[in-house]
Amino acid sequence: MKKKETEESLKKLGKKLATEISKGENPSLEVPIRTLSNIKYDPHHKMIKMGSNVATRYFFNVGHVRKFVQTVEAAALAKELNGMGKHLSLREAFYRMKRTLPDSNINLVDEQEESNEAIEDLELITDTSREQLHINANKMGSVAGKIVIEDGGDIIDWSKMGSGGYSLPSNVEDIIFKKVNAKFIIYMEKAAEWERLNEDRVWEKLDCVIISSQGQATRGVRRILQRLHLEHRLPVYVLVDNDPWGFYIYSVLKFGSISLAHISEKLAIPDAKLIGLTVDDVIKYDLKKHLIKFEDVDFKRLEQISNYEWFKNSKEWQRQFKMMKEMKSKVELAALSSKGITFISDTYLPEKIKKKDFLD
Repeated sequence: MKKKETEESLKKLGKKLATEISKGENPSLEVPIRTLSNIKYDPHHKMIKMGSNVATRYFFNVGHVRKFVQTVEAAALAKELNGMGKHLSLREAFYRMKRTLPDSNINLVDEQEESNEAIEDLELITDTSREQLHINANKMGSVAGKIVIEDGGDIIDWSKMGSGGYSLPSNVEDIIFKKVNAKFIIYMEKAAEWERLNEDRVWEKLDCVIISSQGQATRGVRRILQRLHLEHRLPVYVLVDNDPWGFYIYSVLKFGSISLAHISEKLAIPDAKLIGLTVDDVIKYDLKKHLIKFEDVDFKRLEQISNYEWFKNSKEWQRQFKMMKEMKSKVELAALSSKGITFISDTYLPEKIKKKDFLD
């Protein structure tokens, strides 16, 4: 069904352009504007959403033609991939699109950022995801837990994937959950902490799923988190460094991001909660000797997120921001190991979960 819908969306775009050409009109593309001015926070659904403002690009316009042609090329590539049932990575898509136009010295795309933006524009124009267009990002996610899935016809048990865990693909739409035996999910920004929790078999001891994506969660990781949350009602707890950047990672998982506001409904998890590391944890577990002094960029980032609409009216979050600003320092998750190598697995997480000591 999804393949057919994608095919119809691409055909509809092609027919529109062909009709305009046959009528002698200036072919055009209407692209929703992906700027902060067109991004709104929906307090009812608790997520960032894209507004209704659009920009029209014309083929016969010197300022528009390059992006116009790049987007049409991305659509042609997506149609080819969809018809074949094959996928390309973003990097491969860039090299497929990169070529010198006949009788010129002009390349269709010079940098991968251009092809990436063309694909993102195509998502908006056709109202389909990049994954539905058969273009995937790099794999950057590890998971372990008592869950059995079917992926590409193979049955995979996430509890039997060894020290590396199951490597989450970029496109998780076709994954089928065959068996889910877990009470909640812990997402962590650091791969090192994931390895600690996996070696300690936290997923088995606490009946949970542990997932990491090495920093900001990829789209595939965000989507699998949301699917498990919605389809199997698993609470999502986020474990990050005690710094503005960790809090931003949490913000993106929970409310969505400005750059991907057009697909917030497929990625955001408004019910996600921060399990740590909070400023209160730094005090409670006596981690002050592991403080890392703020730089100017940290102060600026803290000021930015403290003014986000979804944070600025929260007394508890403003309290955290205030304490962090007064502390003028940050603390990484690795500091918990100073209390014992397995302290995070044996004490910190079990205590936080038992007491439901979360930030919402």
